[in-house]
Amino acid sequence: MIDRRAVTGRLTGGLLRTVTPGGPLVTHALIAVCSLVFVISPLSGFNPVPGTADALLAAQAGYFERWGVIPSELWEGSGHALLTPFTALFVHGSWLHLLGNVLFLYVFGAMTEERMGRVGFTFFYVISGYLALVAYAAAHATSDQTLVGASGAISAVLGAFLYLFPRARVTSLFPFLFFLPLRFPAWIVLVFWFALQWLAVQGAGSGGPGVAYLAHVVGFALGFLYAWGRYRRTDRVKGPATATEGESQP
Repeated sequence: MIDRRAVTGRLTGGLLRTVTPGGPLVTHALIAVCSLVFVISPLSGFNPVPGTADALLAAQAGYFERWGVIPSELWEGSGHALLTPFTALFVHGSWLHLLGNVLFLYVFGAMTEERMGRVGFTFFYVISGYLALVAYAAAHATSDQTLVGASGAISAVLGAFLYLFPRARVTSLFPFLFFLPLRFPAWIVLVFWFALQWLAVQGAGSGGPGVAYLAHVVGFALGFLYAWGRYRRTDRVKGPATATEGESQP
């Protein structure tokens, strides 16, 4: 996790500014909305569906079909289908799916939001996430598998963070090292994460349910390119921010 106490200000348009009063409200709001949407869904277990196990499975399938992206239907041009890449950003398939996404958003979203500003960050998050899901749907245009999750948008946040704060230090836990906490510059952690996603895309099959690694790759690239295009003529934050609490696993 990034220790934001070690960073006293941010550069915006080449000018030093202090942390936005009230903190990263958009980041916290996105986490809250994603969590609330999942809790009230038939996936969480807090919203029981009357009837048998088959009734629960049918309710879950209908939930995904209503709010998720179905690539084979997206290109039909209906208003509902074109809206699903937006609604899918707030839908998750399991507690693990939700917690993994909000952890990455919590760790990397705050500083990115402060750098872009609340309005700019909101549009960046939504548009990047939408385009990442559409890109995945275009690559799997005949698939009937439903696509949900904020991973594409959060990957864009990671890409932007890599450009804006390459020297910020991130504490990571590695299972194969007995969860030993190690601190690395953000560029090492994020480049390693991106490489894993790229390799997963190369090895992923064309059909069947699974992780939409291509959406991760596209989102990350969009985020990095946007930050490069928007901020390349201004100074990036070059002072390292140490990480002394929490964790993020690449």
